[in-house]
Amino acid sequence: MEYFKYRNEVNPGKGKMLVSEPYLADPNFERTLVLLCEHNDEGSFGFVLNKPSIARMGDVLEDLKGLDAPVYIGGPVQQDTLHFIHQCADLEGATEITPGVFWGGNFEGLLVNLDIQKVNVDDVKFFLGYSGWAAGQLEGELKTDSWIVSDRITPELIFETDYQEMWKKALRIMGGRFSVYSNYPADPRDN
Repeated sequence: MEYFKYRNEVNPGKGKMLVSEPYLADPNFERTLVLLCEHNDEGSFGFVLNKPSIARMGDVLEDLKGLDAPVYIGGPVQQDTLHFIHQCADLEGATEITPGVFWGGNFEGLLVNLDIQKVNVDDVKFFLGYSGWAAGQLEGELKTDSWIVSDRITPELIFETDYQEMWKKALRIMGGRFSVYSNYPADPRDN
C-alpha cells in the first residue's frame, strides 16, 4: 500500500529537511524535522527544529541571564555544545543553508545585534547538541522509510511556526499523500 511507503524522490542535501515518518520509534526523532546543514560522502549533520528543551539561553550561559530565548535539543550528539541558526544575512562567518536561513557565525556579533535589537530573538534558534549520521547511515535510514526528505523549507516554517505544529505543517506543505500523514495519530491504536 502506497500510504505506508514514506520515501519520495527528493535526495538529502544541504538545506533540505528530514521529516520523520509518522511512527518512528526513536524518541530522539519522534515526529521531528531536521534541517540538514551538511551532507556529503563523509556523512550528514543538522539540527532538530521542533524539540525544545526546558532551558532558556539565560540558563545555559551565565553571561546571558537577560536573554530569554528558548533552547532546542538539536539532536542526541554532543549535547554539551551550543549551535545556532538565524536570519542574519550580514553576520560575519555565517553560512547560508537555504535562502534566508543561516548557520553559525560570529557569536559575539550576534549577541551585540540582539542587545541593540538589530536582530529579533525570534529570528534565531539556539540548539544544544546536533544530529549526525556517518557515511551511508542516513541513506540506510531512508531505505527503511524512517525519513521523508523535503525541499520545501521556508524561514517562516523554521522561525515562526509553533514547534508543536511544525511536523504537521511541513507535511501539509509537501501536499498529496504527505498531507494525509499529518493527520495520522501519534499512536496508531488511537485510529
